[in-house]
Amino acid sequence: QVQLVESGGGLVQAGGSLRLSCAPSKRTIRTYNIGWFRQAPGKELEFVAAISWTGTNIDYADSVKGRFTISRDNAKNTVYLQMDSLKPEDTAAYYCAGASVYDTAASSFNHWGQGTQVTVSS
Repeated sequence: QVQLVESGGGLVQAGGSLRLSCAPSKRTIRTYNIGWFRQAPGKELEFVAAISWTGTNIDYADSVKGRFTISRDNAKNTVYLQMDSLKPEDTAAYYCAGASVYDTAASSFNHWGQGTQVTVSS
């Protein structure tokens, strides 16, 4: 069982940047496809970005395309989500998740972290 831990969330002003990290508490995520999802209060879980275990395949939600960058450093066993030009509507709890298949649907991911809160003030 892979346990994922997110870090890097916080409070930032609109237009600012944050970098989220996703790493396993044990074992490795080097062979896992990793996705980032977010959930704002009262809203459904939303896909943000995904990266295949080789880093070859990457997808973004339209709402973050051009502002967010997903990357991975398998030597450090960590996946990152660089978030630039943040907007108040990006405020949400952000979750990283691992899957053995490459997909953007939350249902395909069976290993989830506890989440990290990102709050963007206007």
